Amino acid sequence: MTIDRLRTLCLSLPGATEQIQWGADLVFKVGGKMFCVVSTELHEAVAVSFKCDDETFAQLVEREGVVPAPYLARAKWVALERFDALPARELTRLVEQSYRLVVAKLPKAAQAALTRPRRS
Repeated sequence: MTIDRLRTLCLSLPGATEQIQWGADLVFKVGGKMFCVVSTELHEAVAVSFKCDDETFAQLVEREGVVPAPYLARAKWVALERFDALPARELTRLVEQSYRLVVAKLPKAAQAALTRPRRS
């Protein structure tokens, strides 16, 4: 997985936005809430991080190259030390799951707005 592929994936999700935070991190949000953070600097200890459910968090942190995300582990975020720590297909599924977990916590009106067709 590359930064460009992750960016394309995240921005393909309804209502997703991106911004640069904390210097050089690409932060992807929905409804103003983060669901994925991607480092744009190669020397960083974390390449990408995202939210998980409890069971997935416990399973992932047992794998090589996956650690509890700094500052966000208590909220069940994991961090990949390298972009290739997980196969691309699995990472895609997990980022999509992170998005759904965050959407589920948004107010009902915000959730409904994500499914309404956009006006041109």
